Amino acid sequence: MLVPDRLTRAARTNDKETPLMIVCIPVVGDGQTGGGWGKAHRVALATVTDGAVTDWQEIEVGWDVAHDSGPEGTHHARIARFLIDQHVDVVVAGHMGEPMVRMLGKLKIRTVLGAEGDARAAVLAAAAQLA
Repeated sequence: MLVPDRLTRAARTNDKETPLMIVCIPVVGDGQTGGGWGKAHRVALATVTDGAVTDWQEIEVGWDVAHDSGPEGTHHARIARFLIDQHVDVVVAGHMGEPMVRMLGKLKIRTVLGAEGDARAAVLAAAAQLA
């Protein structure tokens, strides 16, 4: 589940010292934004540089299956570990529960909700909103 070659937060610049933003968004097979965050089956990790998507990787996370398995808190911990390991700065989604929003806030991961339609366009719109 780990994605190789992700930059650490300390080294998150390219050769021109332009900051990179790593955005995570739930996706469905046709490139559209998946609705809910916590029950996503697949997510995309997008690197945004200078207002453009410079890297796009889709990963099957299976949170839809794992959502209600294990003791309380296990699911949030699973998602938190994934986001930390991938150095995610922003989560973009159609919707998510308030407990998840709070947990992401504690991790200093920003959220942009209400996303729909083309996933890449949603990522770019969120990145522009937060720039």
